[in-house]
Amino acid sequence: MNQQLKERNSDLCELCNAENAIHEYTVSPKSDDSIENQVALCNTCLDSLDKKEAAFHWRCLEGSIWNPQASVQALSYRILQNFKSEDWASNLISSVDLDENVIQWAMTALEVAAVHTDAFGNKLESGDTVVLTEQLNVKGTSFTASKGTVVKKIKLVHDNTDQIEGKINDQTIVILTKFVKKSL
Repeated sequence: MNQQLKERNSDLCELCNAENAIHEYTVSPKSDDSIENQVALCNTCLDSLDKKEAAFHWRCLEGSIWNPQASVQALSYRILQNFKSEDWASNLISSVDLDENVIQWAMTALEVAAVHTDAFGNKLESGDTVVLTEQLNVKGTSFTASKGTVVKKIKLVHDNTDQIEGKINDQTIVILTKFVKKSL
């Protein structure tokens, strides 16, 4: 393992900070061997990467998501997306304000060929601004989003092309694409 990478986190895994790091993990789609694109991992974290039943182990991401290294942030965010239906992961995702480039890096491995489109067939992309075409009752809140409400910097829901995420009244909500029009 690259000595600089080992020393970056005092020879500990950059995700769990509990075990010695012994693996160099390049965060896709980056493919070069630059340590800026790598994360130092222990055996436990490496073995848990693709396991849905490892949710409890990934509670350690509550610390690593704040790591100053973009590669660690991207991998942490990507893993959290697999558990976003659980309150702890959803709360953590909504509490961090990562650079958009880090989020895009994290999400590239989760992207599907399907395309998100608004109510008029316009292609939507993360970071777009949309306008609500109907008044929407926002579940779980005490407010209604009015027709014409502008939602900036949307995020695409990677596993559902009928949904986007956006902030209204400082709350991140899921919005159906059939109720939005892309601002051009």
